[in-house]
This record gives sequence, structure tokens and C-alpha cells, in this order.
Amino acid sequence: MKPPQWGYWCECWTKDLAEGWQPALLAAFDAYSAPQADRWVAVTLRTISPALDADASDEAWEWLYEGRIETRRALLRSEPCTVSVTHANTRITWTIRPVLFLPLMHRQGAELSACAETFETFKPHPAG
Repeated sequence: MKPPQWGYWCECWTKDLAEGWQPALLAAFDAYSAPQADRWVAVTLRTISPALDADASDEAWEWLYEGRIETRRALLRSEPCTVSVTHANTRITWTIRPVLFLPLMHRQGAELSACAETFETFKPHPAG
């Protein structure tokens, strides 16, 4: 069995500020290095920046040019990081947290613990 591995859990959330809606998770990503984690945010910001309003685009490029190195340094110190931009009434927030990824046991060819037999296979509810 593989040993646990340190990495980063990355999420992208949005929140409508005008309507007061609860935040919605848009995407999640498992990164295995600080460069991979901050690159996920950087690629996303570069991709969406042309569609953002001027202020949000400026926020995005400010982080890309100035804030990204501080984010990388914080991640290398195992500190969680947040990057946010506000477009119109929508706040977009990326979070990156250091985590310990635990290996999963493959169900074939391995003896599972006794408690594994107590879990039932997922059965969807019938439509109706």
C-alpha cells in the first residue's frame, strides 16, 4: 500500500452578493505540489479575465503579477491561501489548503477490514 502523501486541496466557490445566496462550489482539484496548486488558480484567472469587468480583471492580473509569488511562498510554508475577485455582483474565491492524501484500498486482490462488509452497495431510489 502506498504511504500518505502531502498535497493541496483546491476549490473554487462563487457567491452572489446582491441576492445573498449561499456560496456554490464550482470546482475542486487535488494538487500534489505548491506550483501545481497555484498554477490551477493562475490558469483559471487567465482564462476568465477577458470576460470579467474591468475592476475584476484588474484584481485578477494584480494577483497574477504580484500576489502569486506570496501565495506560492505561503503554500510552501503549509499555510492555506485564498484568492478572490468580484465581478459585478458575484464573488469568485479560490481556496488552497494543505492536506494529507490517504491512499485508497483497492477492493480487488486485497483483504479488507471486517467493517468493509457492513457497507451496502449504493442503490438509487426508484423514479417516481
